[in-house]
Amino acid sequence: MMSAVRQNYHEECEAGVNKQINMEMYAMYTYQSLAFYFDRDDIDLKNAHKFFKKSAEEEKEHAELFMKFQNQRGGRIVFQDIKCPEKNEWGSLKDAFSTALALEKAVNQSLLDLHKIADSHGDAQMCDFIESHFLTEQVEAIKELSGFITNITRAGTGLGEFLFDKHHLS
Repeated sequence: MMSAVRQNYHEECEAGVNKQINMEMYAMYTYQSLAFYFDRDDIDLKNAHKFFKKSAEEEKEHAELFMKFQNQRGGRIVFQDIKCPEKNEWGSLKDAFSTALALEKAVNQSLLDLHKIADSHGDAQMCDFIESHFLTEQVEAIKELSGFITNITRAGTGLGEFLFDKHHLS
């Protein structure tokens, strides 16, 4: 049965939103893995744990925003399997932030692709939704992560990572 609210919502846009929900859930899953890696007794970087846990919560909120959007537009949410994170051992803090940077770039590209789909179907409201809720935040996150990587590289491993965790992530 078609939703009564559905108007100017192309099936390709609906499918793209479902794909983006899955992407946001994958990012959440990866950030959860990172968070609890740094919570381990043999790693114990408390602020990295908090940073990645907060990042996971933000990705979950993004997925939920897309779910709410899907319902508002009269689409149907179709859950898909969430791919597991690429690894369980994340290595150094620099390795972890490099993974996070690559992840944020992938999420950003996915959002840009979704925006293109919406634009190609004349869905101005969907374009506005993506622009106002996600694109600036993505660019800011990419910049922040890049800066973290630069400073972690300067600080070095071992004591440098400990001090970065203590002073930059608190």
